Amino acid sequence: MTATLRNLEGQDEASILREIQTALHGLKFGSVEITVHNGQVVQIERKEKIRLQQPSTKNS
Repeated sequence: MTATLRNLEGQDEASILREIQTALHGLKFGSVEITVHNGQVVQIERKEKIRLQQPSTKNS
């Protein structure tokens, strides 16, 4: 996972909501964490889990 620095200072609520929506887009398993400091969103972190499924074995 890579970190992307974005300047949220001075952005309106709609811009922040778009960033959150972008973080949620395509997420199947995981979480989005929003960090707030002094009433301002300062960080949006996306954690994605990739689930690996083993092939099912059927005993006939």
